[in-house]
Amino acid sequence: MSIEKRLTELGIVLPTLGATIGTFVHSKQFGQLLFLSGKGPLSPEGVRPKGKLGADMDQEEGYKHARQVGLLLIAAMKDALDGDLDRVEGIVKVFGLVNATADYVDHFRVVNGCSDLFVSVFGEKGTHARTAAGANSLPNGIPVEIEAIVAVR
Repeated sequence: MSIEKRLTELGIVLPTLGATIGTFVHSKQFGQLLFLSGKGPLSPEGVRPKGKLGADMDQEEGYKHARQVGLLLIAAMKDALDGDLDRVEGIVKVFGLVNATADYVDHFRVVNGCSDLFVSVFGEKGTHARTAAGANSLPNGIPVEIEAIVAVR
């Protein structure tokens, strides 16, 4: 099944990529590796959430935000691959940062929002190596930032 059909089956509509917030690009391909810049969550209404896990945001909300980031990362893949997500050979590595209090320990559960999405969309090709770590702040106060490395053809 094509990835586009899988997205439709899952009821997923990818968000539109906006401009980056700094001097960088959404993605950079080197050989058969596509490096995706870190993304933060953006609601369908265009609102960028703010919050800190362990203070004013719970794990379930953080998970949903990480899933939103995953949607943006898939949109960045699609943009970089001229609209053809079937060129994705596999998600190689995911690196997630969670804006959290010093005593928060469930970073991995938050970043699962993105990882679970990748597996749902890409199947076995969506499994990946991963790092999930805490940060005492992230740009614009976002609760999570995630980047990925993708093998492409």
